[in-house]
Amino acid sequence: MGEKNQTSVAGFILLGFSDHLQLQGLICGTVLLIYLISVLGNFLFLMLMCADPQLHKPMYFFLSNLSILDISYPSLTVPKMLTSFFTQGPFISFYACMTQFHFFLTFTEVEMLILAVMAYDRYVAICDPLRYSLIMKKNICVLLATSSWILSFLDMFPVTDMISQLSYCESNEIDHFFCDPLALIKLSCVSTWRVQTLILAEGAIIASIPFFLTLTSYVFIISTIMRIQCTDGRLKAFSTCASHLTSVILFYGTLFGIYLRPASMYSPTQDKLFSLLYTALIPMLNPIIYSLRNREIKNTFSKIRRKTKKLKN
Repeated sequence: MGEKNQTSVAGFILLGFSDHLQLQGLICGTVLLIYLISVLGNFLFLMLMCADPQLHKPMYFFLSNLSILDISYPSLTVPKMLTSFFTQGPFISFYACMTQFHFFLTFTEVEMLILAVMAYDRYVAICDPLRYSLIMKKNICVLLATSSWILSFLDMFPVTDMISQLSYCESNEIDHFFCDPLALIKLSCVSTWRVQTLILAEGAIIASIPFFLTLTSYVFIISTIMRIQCTDGRLKAFSTCASHLTSVILFYGTLFGIYLRPASMYSPTQDKLFSLLYTALIPMLNPIIYSLRNREIKNTFSKIRRKTKKLKN
């Protein structure tokens, strides 16, 4: 994280929702329930996709990556937040904070890239179905997913290194439930224009490229669907990408709500609530969104349930 670290703190105090003591119990109880449902739901989703050979397709391979992310996101931030309910501001060491910060940014970038790859997968399936099996080969899918993880992990090192070099000499209390980038920058007592410029550049390049690739894919997808003459065919084509489009809207809508709000609209409480949506609620909703209208997943679940009943009898 940098050998010339000038920080004067050994770690930070995560305040969480300690400024709303009357609601803290309700918030923590709700978040704990959401966390458990999210982890169990995504584990079940992964097991279903591994258990049935019929789900060994590119779309479900990328969904499995999304499920791994949806387990990792809340597991990175929520357990530490829940301890604040019992300790009134848990301590997190400096290097643990930087590690949490680094993986939070890594997971965010991975999700952007995976959603873009999934949009491309849906584009090929709808706009060029005859060449789908040729384009979306297994080795290409593995390469796309692996590259997304490795690129994101390496790409976030410069930001993490610059954050770790800042001096935190006035306060070690982070008004958040995890080591959020904006909250850390606000604590620094030295100029942060370099790291803010780097984060802005990263956001402009790394975030915009997958976003516009996703957007472009859906422009072509919707254009192709609108040209289908049969109403049933149009609805069937749209249903194949409706779940993914819902996830994209939820992900980017929440992300933009956190980081692209005008400064006049910023408040720590609002920021924490948006972050809860981003790190806890959306990971819980994703397996539900992808299961509700997916006949193949419902069929797999029914087959496993029938086999379980036979074994019990």
